[in-house]
Amino acid sequence: MDTNRIIIFDTTLRDGEQSPGFSMNMDEKLHFADQLVRLGVDVIEAGFPRSSQGDFEAVQKIAKRAKGVQVAGLARANFDDIDVAWNALKEAENPRIHTFISSSDIHIEYQLKKTRDEVLEQAVAAVRHARSYTPNVEFSPMDATRSDREYLVRMLEAVIDAGATTLNIPDTVGYSIPSEFHDLIAYIIAHVKNIDGAVISVHCHNDLGLAAANAIAAIQAGARQVECTVNGIGERAGNTSLEEVVMAVKTRTDLFNCVTGVNTKQIMPTSRLLSHITGVSVQPNKAIVGANAFAHESGIHQDGMLKNAMTYEIMNPDDVGITKSTLVLGKHSGRHAVIDRLKYLGYDLNEEELERFFKYFKALADAKKQVFDDDLEALIGEAIYKEKGRFKVVNVQISTGMYSPPMTLVTIRDREKEGAETFDVANGNGGVDAGINAVKKITGTGAHIESFNLVAITGGSDALCEVTCTVVDDFAGRQLKATGSGVNIDISVAGILSFVDALNKLEYRKKINGFRDRVEARV
Repeated sequence: MDTNRIIIFDTTLRDGEQSPGFSMNMDEKLHFADQLVRLGVDVIEAGFPRSSQGDFEAVQKIAKRAKGVQVAGLARANFDDIDVAWNALKEAENPRIHTFISSSDIHIEYQLKKTRDEVLEQAVAAVRHARSYTPNVEFSPMDATRSDREYLVRMLEAVIDAGATTLNIPDTVGYSIPSEFHDLIAYIIAHVKNIDGAVISVHCHNDLGLAAANAIAAIQAGARQVECTVNGIGERAGNTSLEEVVMAVKTRTDLFNCVTGVNTKQIMPTSRLLSHITGVSVQPNKAIVGANAFAHESGIHQDGMLKNAMTYEIMNPDDVGITKSTLVLGKHSGRHAVIDRLKYLGYDLNEEELERFFKYFKALADAKKQVFDDDLEALIGEAIYKEKGRFKVVNVQISTGMYSPPMTLVTIRDREKEGAETFDVANGNGGVDAGINAVKKITGTGAHIESFNLVAITGGSDALCEVTCTVVDDFAGRQLKATGSGVNIDISVAGILSFVDALNKLEYRKKINGFRDRVEARV
């Protein structure tokens, strides 16, 4: 074996799947096993065949299906379990029987109700029986971290002599801390006389949040297999997280001088598939695969990221299957990140425009947690283009009466036609409706009003009125919305101004969407 190669033993389908909330049906297990092959793990622990007929069939089907990878089945240290495991595994390209029995005094006395010698004899007999089926036998002394070390050494020497080729040292209850676990692995290497005949593996639980740290400490001490799960799922607080160990080894080659065979670009697709199958999302701040793992909101961090990603990222997001880092815009964001996003959206503002825009941006960011692209475009309309819109209302004349249909004449100046002015007349259900119909005739727009709101800013019959309306239009197969506002002492004029304001924002949004489409077409 290459002493610099870390074997990745994935137990998502066994230890992970047996934890509450993570059970899978047959099709889901097969689908996930296929993804583990693409991920490049060395060993798939496909299940515990003796535990149920469903587990037996899952292990059997995965064993037949998975190529280029070892397939393991778990078995207690008794002949019946081992026989069933072999029947499930026997058609695998490279089958492994993984058998176990407790080695700690608390388990031996209270759970097994045996003596140390009886347990040792049972362990040896089980390994010999498994070895009669396959030379690929793994043995685990359960609760090893709470076991007497001299007894543990006796057991490990005996099972190696019986034919075990992998010795797995489990921190079954997540009790150990890294320095202690490192010392235990080093002790085993130094005191198990025939240790050269087996690979040392570790299986850590995360009850104290130290599973990955313990596994890494074990690698430094000489362990060369890590048993882990995708997203760190598993009994109680979970198992060692596959992605954390793999990326620690990859990122700190200067420290470990080791490699794995994992295709790290498949880490994120594998994580997302597991979440999709189980319906259990990963916490946002989860290392490597959490939504925030490559996201930055702090203005200082965003500024550094834009100048050189290595200022605040120790990994390339592409290495784990993420297209790029995310600069999250919010109240902590700085100018550089916002400017960068505006340029992506197609807006190149001058200093004066940026100053005005940032006042609006900060006010909005204080009011909501995250600012999205649509928010930015709405702010552009409010802060920058309200006075620079394509269409400008030059004049409005309204004729109405109790017994005559309302008619409105509107004159519009079009900046894209060198300031040419056009007027038209239309009727409607009122002065506002007639005026909007006239604007539609002049501009040729097919946009329609989705909502219309009127507020009296001041009191009295001569109150200044503000109208806001949301306008919707179709563009290139998508629906665009914009909100316009207009203020005037005349309600009808305020409504017409708000509609034209919304049209101007839609015009700019169409330009930007067209810009995006052209960029995507080039890409």
